Amino acid sequence: MALDCPKSSSEKRYFPESLDSSDGDEEGILACEDLELNPFDGLPYSSRYYKLLKEREDLPIWKEKYSFMENLLQSQVVIVSGDATCGKSSQVPQWCAEYCLSIHYQHGGVVCTQVHKQTAVQLALRVADEMDVNIGHEVGYVIPFENCCTSETILRYCTDDMLQREMMSNPFLGSYGVIILDDVQERSIATDVLLGLLKDVLLARPELKLIINSSPHLISTLSSYYGNVPLIEVTSKRPVEVVYLSGAQKEALEAVLRLIFEIHHSGEEGDIVVFLACEQDIEKAYEIVCQEGANLNPDLGELVVVPLYPKEKCALFKPNDEAEKRCQVYQRRVVLTASSGESLIWSNTVRFVIDVGVERRKVYSPRIRADSLVLQPISQSQAEMRKQVLGSSSSGKLFCLYSEEFASKDMRPLKPAEMQHANLTSMVLFMKRVDIAGLGHCDFMNRPAPESLMQALEDLDYLAALDNDGNLSEFGIIMSEFPLDPQLSKSILASCEFDCVDEMLTIAAMVTAPNCFSHLPSGAEAEALTCWKTFLHPEGDHFTLVNLYKAFQDVTLNSTSEHCVEKWCHDYFLNCSALRMADVIRAELLEIIKRIELPYAEPAFGSKENTLNIKKALLSGYFMQIARDVDGSGNYLMLTHKQVAQLHPLSCYSVTKKMPEWVLFHKFSISENNYIRIASEISPELFMQLVPQYYFSNLPPSESKDILQQVMAQLSPITDQTTSETCPETTEQRCAIQ
Repeated sequence: MALDCPKSSSEKRYFPESLDSSDGDEEGILACEDLELNPFDGLPYSSRYYKLLKEREDLPIWKEKYSFMENLLQSQVVIVSGDATCGKSSQVPQWCAEYCLSIHYQHGGVVCTQVHKQTAVQLALRVADEMDVNIGHEVGYVIPFENCCTSETILRYCTDDMLQREMMSNPFLGSYGVIILDDVQERSIATDVLLGLLKDVLLARPELKLIINSSPHLISTLSSYYGNVPLIEVTSKRPVEVVYLSGAQKEALEAVLRLIFEIHHSGEEGDIVVFLACEQDIEKAYEIVCQEGANLNPDLGELVVVPLYPKEKCALFKPNDEAEKRCQVYQRRVVLTASSGESLIWSNTVRFVIDVGVERRKVYSPRIRADSLVLQPISQSQAEMRKQVLGSSSSGKLFCLYSEEFASKDMRPLKPAEMQHANLTSMVLFMKRVDIAGLGHCDFMNRPAPESLMQALEDLDYLAALDNDGNLSEFGIIMSEFPLDPQLSKSILASCEFDCVDEMLTIAAMVTAPNCFSHLPSGAEAEALTCWKTFLHPEGDHFTLVNLYKAFQDVTLNSTSEHCVEKWCHDYFLNCSALRMADVIRAELLEIIKRIELPYAEPAFGSKENTLNIKKALLSGYFMQIARDVDGSGNYLMLTHKQVAQLHPLSCYSVTKKMPEWVLFHKFSISENNYIRIASEISPELFMQLVPQYYFSNLPPSESKDILQQVMAQLSPITDQTTSETCPETTEQRCAIQ
């Protein structure tokens, strides 16, 4: 396939030589400003386009443009290797858009995936600016529950899970001529699945181009995985002084705080980025630095603390003219983040990085169906990426709170794939769905653990998502339509039967959105708790969330401005953006309900019948997450295993000191506190009415199971023989992944 390059002056957008030829002629540039039209929208280029073009030419990746375009023409797959600051995430998609333009979009446009949703948004904004087009038109983005694109969008950034979901309705991704998988080194489940599925798509669509962007550490693995494909290597060297502090890891937080203030007192300019082990450490460090920073000598400048929570994607340095926007009084930013925060920071003003060298990683145990938070060393590739956060314009300093020996012996070379330590139920549901289109045989770069796959299949079988042949049932197909955890999807489907869809959609939106309760400043706990008591519901935390959402809705409808809503949230220590996100999520879920024509009953929240129906709907999806208070003092033993947990301090039951015997819970992880989060009381009678009998028969022996056996006998006396007939003998055999 040949690239039909235009012969006009716009040819300079294809090859760097022609771009360089006009750099020394200022009058020529001014003339081009008057005459040259942007081929993407047909309008004259603005002066800002040329200013940004000069910045783009200074990026390390720019010198590889000609080589990239040649390989794009001649090959179906191209791998681009470069660090986080080389410019590959912003420039490669633009070059691919130029390629698609040159062949008149006959095979479609360009899509570029990102692991983090904020990165997708910020890149789309930046690239639209560089291409001199409007965001949401020629360039757009698609992230969970937000679509800023039109049918005319040429280049779209999206999260990897959104492109994966698109494959359910468009298995061969026919609307795209070029697909770019960015930040592959993050090894998210969705990216790994896409890497495998796209092998089959490429065979079915020879005209499709696939670009894989990664850090250098994963290149050898990718090359062997995709075979002998062209590799573009981008090198960008920067002077970095590395200081190893081998004795500091035992008291890492204290060492971090000491370093922050030593750097600030030194008078050296530059922002500081700190990589801590977990979000709890971020909160502790944030509180201390804010308190101590207020007492510092003002002549040193203001210390601005920015907590960056990667899971919530709540903050991000924008890559544009930051230094110019600083106020006259010097400010030094201290960014506190944790694992996965490396790819969320773009700034040329970072001069100091402090790395504790460990992370608290979530590891899923299929045996007990729960996450454990395990403190582990980061990988060598993560350590290298953290070094790359340092600004490229001048020298920087990296403080490693570990020894060189620790880095070489205790750190594994690569970051482990998320697929190898996460719950795979959602992934298996998706794989079963695309198998309908013949793409179910996926060649993963790293195979997931067999026990995790079997647990996922078993759970889907319990949820009635699979038929007797191990394929998706009608229930399973509908469940896969919702961008939710399968258990939550099943609860929504059950709510259609129990006439409580309105309330269940609210619960689903509230547990999917970020935490709606604000991070509390020190000393505000008692006041916040008094405010939150307003929303407590005696039936449980799920019902409290409905109360909270309804209160937010009432304030929104009755307020004259957005400021009034924000003030109300601030006064009640609530996260306004999280509640708005819940509103957006609920609207999309309602749209899905209407699209697939599921029954929708009128809301009846507050009635006794409605309360019972909500519990029935919740149990239909979450019967695997039940716990019993074994001693009457709030020590809850899981029904599926012997872990003991306590209700979270913000649970309505913890606040009112009324501990129910049996609870259904939304979330539990094995950690220092072992908290059950979002719990509501259920009766053992209701549980036995709704639980699949073959799930119940597979539960391990326990006192709780004996109690439930007695309840079942009282409800409907049955023999052991009947029970064995109810439980399929070949459950594991029919739960075979294809």
